[in-house]
Amino acid sequence: MSKRKLLIREVFKEIKRSSDKDTKYGWAGDLSDELEKKLSFHISTKTLSRYYDSFVTETKEETGIETLVLNKLSEYLDYDDFTDFSRTFIKKDEEANKTTVKISVDQDEESLAEKLSNIIINITNEQHFKMPDFMKKNGMGIVEIAFLLCLASGSVMFSKKPKGAGFAGILNSGPHCMYWDQSEYKPVDCDDKNPIYGQKIPFDYEMMEYFKRIERKDTLTVENAAGKVWYSKYNGEVEFFTNDGIDPNNGRELRRATPFMIDKYAGKQNVVIEEVE
Repeated sequence: MSKRKLLIREVFKEIKRSSDKDTKYGWAGDLSDELEKKLSFHISTKTLSRYYDSFVTETKEETGIETLVLNKLSEYLDYDDFTDFSRTFIKKDEEANKTTVKISVDQDEESLAEKLSNIIINITNEQHFKMPDFMKKNGMGIVEIAFLLCLASGSVMFSKKPKGAGFAGILNSGPHCMYWDQSEYKPVDCDDKNPIYGQKIPFDYEMMEYFKRIERKDTLTVENAAGKVWYSKYNGEVEFFTNDGIDPNNGRELRRATPFMIDKYAGKQNVVIEEVE
């Protein structure tokens, strides 16, 4: 989810806490009044309602938002500006799945064996880093054992991480980025100047594993894809993706695929063959 969409959702979530209204127009009106009162900033109820449709319910095409508006909405949430919000906001959500590994070693111990015996691994749920499903299903005991064995042997290897990524992407031993290769992200060294990689972005394991362009649109049906995949429509062309985010090819915000979009732009298309006399 983009920071812009996240900001709009958090702003409306905040106004709903204090508003006695139960419609988007009511919330938008109260939000307009609050911005005027708190920040001396005027923005119309109609504009805020349009933001709600585009970024909260996603019932309409996304709309542009000026930097000034993004900054003021961020200030409403007590951030300095939109840049501050983007850099420091942490979503308080019970379903967030960031894994934090904390290692505590008693400084008075002198031997390596004694230090290893005092390692404590705590797993806490926060945002931004999502643990793969197979790790959740098998429990963290396996990872703890693997981590201790790696410390003892002096080597850490994970098959699906780029070379040198370290444990769960945390102990990073070198610069790593990734680039968009037509239908998926692939890892690459940030210092690699080869122009074939195009624009490189910071490595993100979750995005590399789960964000892909669906090349076989004919395999999508309302039953298996509606509400489960995302799409981008640009210049009449529609592309489908396996996860939410931004279309790397045109920078547009992705939207959740509806039955209408699946029926019109995916699935098996009827082919009419005319007999030539």
